[in-house]
Amino acid sequence: LSLTAIVATPASIMARTPRTTILHLVLTLCILSAQSTPSLASSAIDEFLGCLSADIPSRLIQTPATPSYSALLLSTAWNLRYILPDTSKPIGIIAATEHAHVQTTVRCGRRHGVRVRVRSGGHDYEGLSYASVHLHNQAFAVLDLAALRAIHVDQARAEAWVESGATVGELYYAVGAASRSLGFPAGSCPTMGIGGHLSGGGFGSLARKYGLSADNVLDAVVVDADGRLMNRSTMGEDLFWAICGGGGESFGVVLSWKVRLVPVPETVTVFSIIRSRNQSAIELITKWQEIAPVLPQNLYLRVLVLNQRATFQALFLGRCGCLHGLMQDRFPELGMTKQNCQEVSWVQSTVFFGFSTTSIPTEQLLNRSSNPRYYLKAKSDHVQEPIPRDVWESIWTAWLEKPEAALLMLDPYGGLMSSISPSKTPFPHRQGNLYQLQYYSFWYENGTAAAEKRMSWVRGLYKEMEPYVSKNPRAVYVNYRDLDLGTNELDGNVTSYEKARVWGEKYFKGNFKRLAAVKAMVDPDDFFKNEQSIPPLPAAKI
Repeated sequence: LSLTAIVATPASIMARTPRTTILHLVLTLCILSAQSTPSLASSAIDEFLGCLSADIPSRLIQTPATPSYSALLLSTAWNLRYILPDTSKPIGIIAATEHAHVQTTVRCGRRHGVRVRVRSGGHDYEGLSYASVHLHNQAFAVLDLAALRAIHVDQARAEAWVESGATVGELYYAVGAASRSLGFPAGSCPTMGIGGHLSGGGFGSLARKYGLSADNVLDAVVVDADGRLMNRSTMGEDLFWAICGGGGESFGVVLSWKVRLVPVPETVTVFSIIRSRNQSAIELITKWQEIAPVLPQNLYLRVLVLNQRATFQALFLGRCGCLHGLMQDRFPELGMTKQNCQEVSWVQSTVFFGFSTTSIPTEQLLNRSSNPRYYLKAKSDHVQEPIPRDVWESIWTAWLEKPEAALLMLDPYGGLMSSISPSKTPFPHRQGNLYQLQYYSFWYENGTAAAEKRMSWVRGLYKEMEPYVSKNPRAVYVNYRDLDLGTNELDGNVTSYEKARVWGEKYFKGNFKRLAAVKAMVDPDDFFKNEQSIPPLPAAKI
């Protein structure tokens, strides 16, 4: 999820980033190669690197001893918490430019005991695509897919092939360039990598009309744990199901995706309306909970709460006049007028949600560095019953008025989301959920004091909300990864299924067992492993 528009516009990022943070990044580039890397016999590392170099050009292989290692590692390390000295770093980074490079990396890793983590855009909230937090004794390499970013749009068939290293913004731009009447349902942050976004589900402003990104995947190309290249027909439906919402990093390396493009009007409407507490913000949020999930599918209305103000942002698949009439009928309390409307193309609406403006060109979607870097801790919930007004009053006073208060995001479900079976994909959060609630704490200050203050805020508010959100389990969207939920432990040489259920069933509910069964079929030795990877289901559980 992008905070580009909330935290800083592209032209003002450096101006609003404290000089201490800029200095921190510069120093990081100087000292990163000396920071912690997992232990492995030097001979094994040399053999792994030698195995790679037999088929991959040396310029594409970076180690802590090479001059470009730090710059490549930091290139899409968006969460500054995971470039600190106590975080384990990869023993090597492979900047793959061909599918064969990925196959070689997997095979060499298997042969020489080096795990492989995959990074497409680096937006994993807990940095697991490029860093290790708890598995310090397991050497790993990073496969960086940023160069695998080709996009081919077939306008006539309303389909596209997109490689995992492309960004959401690049896909939006390509679709918009091909047709004004086609779109794709995905998230608001243009710098997110397609690979991670689609493999976790992919929620965005078109979800109520067309479902998640993963609901619109038609085919994929995957490298499995044996280094084999497979598509949907050769991988089988179980593995295809698992990668479409179950986190592709647990099962292999997804290289590319064939996606269904969806019809959109040539002209759509967006608006952004800000209300403070003394402008009835709390009353409006309370009312929004009942209205937003049951609005027509062609209207998406979310709420962002920051700096003691609530911002109501909308996308309507139609013209302003129709939207105005609908809002007057269904949510007159918001006070929306025709002057609030902006009529734009669908691709320009993605600029609006990425940057909170329609005044910059769509080419900004291609800017891979438009997202600011900061320290981040996020948590999320699903809300199934409207939270009473007095609770919102209490939350606002006790939590949102604190100096360290961060961002709340309320994203409505309903529409098509409610009619899709919870087992169609691994993403189970369908019927019965009014909206998704995210607590997003970000800060620029260095040091443990700033981190503890901000993280205490987000964790404290999360605890405070427990009575008012989903239960048994307290459900979480996997793309909003949260290591507070639990981390993997070994049972022999593989990840413990029983221990992983603690966090896994919060993300996937009843789909977690099926995911583990797929893992046991395609990666029984648990090669693709991280702090929250899917474990193989033990034979006794099958």
